[in-house]
Amino acid sequence: MRPARAKWLKFLVAILLGNAVYFAASPHLPPAAQHRSWEVDLGTVVDFWFCLLVYGVMELGAFLGSRSGGNHARKK
Repeated sequence: MRPARAKWLKFLVAILLGNAVYFAASPHLPPAAQHRSWEVDLGTVVDFWFCLLVYGVMELGAFLGSRSGGNHARKK
């Protein structure tokens, strides 16, 4: 897969998972952090933060996975 396509796919997954986590947690959030339809409010910012958090976790996992992948010594 081309790097640009993989990057956009990673963005899409982060947005979808971030929104899923936000809307699952939304009933438990304070009323100010709950998003109202068709309005830009604090809920929109909190939703964006969830997406950013998911993207950061994905990048951290990729970084740690690539870093530890080359450090293992082969056993003979």
